[in-house]
Amino acid sequence: MGLFSHFLFLPLPHPQCRLQLPPYVATLMRRCPDRPSRGDPCRSSILQPRRASRRPPLSFATRVGDLLFISGIPGFDANGALSDGFEAQFANVVINIKRVLEEAGATIRDLAKVNVLLTRASDVAAMNALYAGAFGPPPYPARTTCVVQALPDPKMLIEIEAVASLAK
Repeated sequence: MGLFSHFLFLPLPHPQCRLQLPPYVATLMRRCPDRPSRGDPCRSSILQPRRASRRPPLSFATRVGDLLFISGIPGFDANGALSDGFEAQFANVVINIKRVLEEAGATIRDLAKVNVLLTRASDVAAMNALYAGAFGPPPYPARTTCVVQALPDPKMLIEIEAVASLAK
């Protein structure tokens, strides 16, 4: 039996049964009171980037209920420049993620899931060491690390996206 196989065979509750949903499911199903007819989940943007011709159309983060979805953040510094070294880009990513989290009233400890995109497999060991310091102490957020062919700018060595819980 696989790790999740017990979920596949649970009987559905009787229609008259009042099912208690797990908090994360209840959060996703919560609806905005000002839009009940549309049934859209509550959604708001955090830290909208300044509109410029070279910036993509996105929000740095979007809040849906008690979840904060942080867009992929590359290693740009405060001046919008990319450093040449992996360690410097990683540090900038962490600074920028902390800034987005702070704007939403959260911290690194509120992260539930992190996706790391690297352009060089040779950076995995360095990333693990830096990640432990930046996202620790344990327990760490769940994480996926992928080595990709390229990121939008050829100088980008890393990009991190994340999901945080804002439930208190």
